[in-house]
Amino acid sequence: MTAIAGAPRAAEELIDVVHRRVVENGPLAEAAGLRSDISVIIADLDPLLGAREAAVVASRVLARIDGVGPLHELFVDPAVTDIMVNGPNDVWIERNGRVERADIAFDRSAIERLIERTVAHSGRRVDPGSPMVDSRLADGSRVNVIVPPLALDGPCVTVRRFGAATVDIDTMCPPGVADLLRWAVAARMNVLVSGGTGAGKTTFLNALAGQISAEERVITIEDSAELRLPVAHVVRLEARPANIEGRGAVSIRDLVRNALRMRPDRIIVGEVRGPEALDMLWAMNTGHEGSLSTIHANSPSDVLRRLQVMVLAGDAGLPLWAADQQIGSAVDLVVQLARREGIRSVIDVGEVVGVDGRWECRSLLGQEGLVRLPERPGRSAAPGMARIEWCAQAKHGSPS
Repeated sequence: MTAIAGAPRAAEELIDVVHRRVVENGPLAEAAGLRSDISVIIADLDPLLGAREAAVVASRVLARIDGVGPLHELFVDPAVTDIMVNGPNDVWIERNGRVERADIAFDRSAIERLIERTVAHSGRRVDPGSPMVDSRLADGSRVNVIVPPLALDGPCVTVRRFGAATVDIDTMCPPGVADLLRWAVAARMNVLVSGGTGAGKTTFLNALAGQISAEERVITIEDSAELRLPVAHVVRLEARPANIEGRGAVSIRDLVRNALRMRPDRIIVGEVRGPEALDMLWAMNTGHEGSLSTIHANSPSDVLRRLQVMVLAGDAGLPLWAADQQIGSAVDLVVQLARREGIRSVIDVGEVVGVDGRWECRSLLGQEGLVRLPERPGRSAAPGMARIEWCAQAKHGSPS
C-alpha cells in the first residue's frame, strides 16, 4: 500500500480493504473499541502510513460503518438540520435555518452505500420498479430516497435530522404564550401544532411534551419514528408499510385504534394527515384528553378545513355537520409555527370556538404577544391559570 497523500485511488483501496476486514471480523464493537480495532488493521496493512493519514483512513472507515459515508462530518454538526443529496458531488445542507452547498465529495458509490444501508434497515427495497422509499437512520433521522427513472440526474437522498437540537418553548414564543401552552398541556387540552415543512413542528411538539407529568402513560404513534419525548413512561409505535409482496401493512389508523386498548393517559400522533384523523378525534372525545399532534396547514383556520377533509375521508358516510362537531368538541388550541429568515417561531395561537352554529379559530395573540386567554376551560383541574393571568396582566394589561 502507498500513503494517502498524492494517491487518492490507493487511499480508497486501503479504505475498502480495511472496511472489508472489519466487517469480516464479526460483530462490531463499541465506537472506541472499533476505532482501536481499525487502527490495528491499518497498521498491519500499511505500517509506513503516517499517523495523520491513518487517522483519515480510520474516520472514513467509521463513516462507512455508520452508513453515511462522507456525510459523517455533517451528522456531528448540531447546526445542520437537513442534508440534501441531489446526485454525485451535489450535496446541500440547511444550517442554522439557511440552505447552502456543502463542500463534500460524495460519489455515486457512496450514495448507493447510503441507500443500501437505509433500505436494509427498513426492510424495504428500492429499484426501478419501486423507486421511492422512506426510512430512518439509527439516530432517528428521517431519510427519503428516490432513484431513476423518477430521479433524472441520479439517486437523490434527503435526510431530516430530528432531535439534532432541543429547544426551550420560551425561545420560540411571543410574550405570555409559553406560559399559556404550559398550562394547556397540564390542563389536558388537546393541542395541534401546525405549520409548513421545516417550520419546526416536531421539535416544538417534543418541547411541549416536556410539560407532561411523569406519572402519565404516553403512547406515540408515527409513520416514521421521529419524536424523542422527555417523558418517563412512553410507548412508541410506528406504522409499517407493505412488504415486497404488498402484504403486512399497518397504518396509523390501525395503531390509533390499538392504542386505545393500551391504557393510555395521552395519545400523541406525530402527524395527522389522513383518515386516522377521525380515530384521533374520537379518542380525544372519549376520555383521552391532553392529546398532541402536528398537521401541515397555513393557518389555524386552515387546520379546521383540513381536518374536515381528513375526517370525511375516514368515513365517507359521515355527514358534514357531524364531522364539524367532532372537530369542534375535540380540538382546543392550534399553535401555528413559521420559519422566517431562518428563524422558527410561534406566529399565532388559535382557540377553537363556536360562532353562530359553526366552529372557528379565534386568535389569542396580538402584535405584542398574548392578549386574551382561552374561553374553553381546561379538561382537568390543573393549577396554573392564575399564573397565566398574572403574566398576561403584567405584560399586556388585563386580558379581554
